[in-house]
Amino acid sequence: MTVPKAAPRQPLGGFALLAWVVAAAAAFFLLFFLITAVLRQIPDPIGPRADLFVEGARMTLQLTVVSGLIGLLVGIVAGIMRTSAVWLVRAPASLFIWLIRGTPLLVQILFVYNALPPILQAIGLKVELNEFWSAVIALALNVGAYNAEVIRAGILAVPRGQTEAARSLGLSGAQTMRTVVLPQALRIVVPPLVNNLVALLKDSSLASSIALLELTLAGSRVSSETFQPVPVLTTVACVYLALTTVMTLFTDQLEKRVKIATR
Repeated sequence: MTVPKAAPRQPLGGFALLAWVVAAAAAFFLLFFLITAVLRQIPDPIGPRADLFVEGARMTLQLTVVSGLIGLLVGIVAGIMRTSAVWLVRAPASLFIWLIRGTPLLVQILFVYNALPPILQAIGLKVELNEFWSAVIALALNVGAYNAEVIRAGILAVPRGQTEAARSLGLSGAQTMRTVVLPQALRIVVPPLVNNLVALLKDSSLASSIALLELTLAGSRVSSETFQPVPVLTTVACVYLALTTVMTLFTDQLEKRVKIATR
């Protein structure tokens, strides 16, 4: 008697990706509901200030999502530029990655918030950056530099014969990169890109240095007000752990789907 085989999981397509995004959004919505309900049951100093912790956690997640998406685009562009044979194209990307990876993220956040607006005004651009967008710019550029090296490695991992075959069929260099090389490279580098996203969620705590009310600053304010750092910092750590756990669960599913699609 033969045992029926389980139905194979479908590769990640447009509809599956949309379903994944909707499920992740629903999971985080439920997570915030549970965090609010649990924190309100905890005695002082946590319970009466539960809404402040939840507001900070929402800002942390918002920072991560917006910065992560922009950082992915920055990484793709810089990664492609890094693989160019033209020095004038490759040099700016190399300089950008060298600067970002060689300086602390905290310094980058402070520079964007305090120094970038005067620099822009000096060249005639009147741009006002609030705390949120200053943090987004700094975080996106930082994770974008690391994503660029990951994507460059993925592009180099695609067999050279793929490029040669595409060019022999009459595709231009840009068409070959867009339709042949880049889709394969992105599938290869999904795991390290996911790790960068999880690290970005934790790095967003540095946005507290410019008074952006994210989770770390919320905890710091409660701790300063109540002089009870142990329960406050324990709560902050637990909320971060909950956020990273849910994010990791869904990014693991994305990795599995991508592996199926590449078989």
